[in-house]
Amino acid sequence: MRTKDIAIADYDYPLPEERIAKHALPQRDACKLLVYEGGRITDAVFSQLADLLPDKSMLVRNNTRVIRARLLFKKETGATIEVFCLEPVAPAQYELALTSRGSCVWNCMVGNAKRWKSGELLMEVPSPAGRSIILKAVHDESGTNHVRFSWEDTAFTFGDILELAGILPIPPYLNRETEEEDLDTYQTVYAVNKGSVAAPTAGLHFTEEEFERLRARGTPVIDVTLHVGAGTFRPVKSETIGEHQMHRELIVIERASLDALLHEERTIVAVGTTSVRTLESLYWLGKRLIASPETQEDALRVDQWEAYEGAEESISRAEILQALLRWMDRQEAEKLIFPTEILIAPGYRYRMVDAMITNFHQPRSTLLLLVSAFIGEDWQRVYRHALETGYRFLSYGDGSLLIP
Repeated sequence: MRTKDIAIADYDYPLPEERIAKHALPQRDACKLLVYEGGRITDAVFSQLADLLPDKSMLVRNNTRVIRARLLFKKETGATIEVFCLEPVAPAQYELALTSRGSCVWNCMVGNAKRWKSGELLMEVPSPAGRSIILKAVHDESGTNHVRFSWEDTAFTFGDILELAGILPIPPYLNRETEEEDLDTYQTVYAVNKGSVAAPTAGLHFTEEEFERLRARGTPVIDVTLHVGAGTFRPVKSETIGEHQMHRELIVIERASLDALLHEERTIVAVGTTSVRTLESLYWLGKRLIASPETQEDALRVDQWEAYEGAEESISRAEILQALLRWMDRQEAEKLIFPTEILIAPGYRYRMVDAMITNFHQPRSTLLLLVSAFIGEDWQRVYRHALETGYRFLSYGDGSLLIP
């Protein structure tokens, strides 16, 4: 069967509401860990991870940081308008947009949009300096969902304003408002690069003590960045996956990470589906650069169906990574920055990832398809075991270590 013809109904399973973890555990690494290795399923605790990884492993983790992306404006009529910042438009890079002073434009999702068709929204933002910042929002002419934010006090960046006035977004399926504890528990302990509107949740289980154990075992840890978009929660509403439009997410990888991936011949263990998407996107970008070494920076991207088009070729990881580094040399670039829309579903052959750590995902989701592409029909055994033995599901739920 062609991947595009996959029926999403085949990737459904009953998930009782009470099995969805509404809050994080008090101790991050005290959660359960299902271990799937070569078809065998065993139960463990996440704090045992360092001893459960294959010999000569390397962990790749996503160091993105969730921003307080929800802004609530009040109109004079009393109506509340929620403006949810999804991705920057002008400037287009997250670092530049979050450090903008005076104005910036974002692609946004607007709640109660019928009450705000035109005009200006105003918000008074108290600052630590004791003076208020007046934040303005207007529809920007550059796009239907684009919102221009402006403020006169240039002592503050847009990132500062989000920290002062924004609300940390948590997954909609938690069916609750953001709470104070989420400000800590919905960030990984290694979150650095601001830009996500959802956490890379497999990483939420890690503690500094766990990384100490990994270092003691000689397991290298490599950082990459994929800024997670709200589309990660978008349900597949079409009957077949071929009709589903994947969301775009931005990847940022430093040269040092690519060098480490090239020179350390180890089992690559991806922490979370975002790290999986990052690593597998690297393969297809590298393949594109091997075919067209002079590709310009603004043409760097990975399309949704790129992995399923054209003749099957076997290009080694080393060749892929060398092609990426050669391109960076020509561009005198220290970072590789590109968007991906990659869809990983049954029929996909993994090129970069050997094992993955991930949570238990929603029925009928692209993340469940990604897991199925990795371990085949055994995903049903894994999820059945998790349901029967009391595992907690979704973002704040328990984890799994999958080794095909």
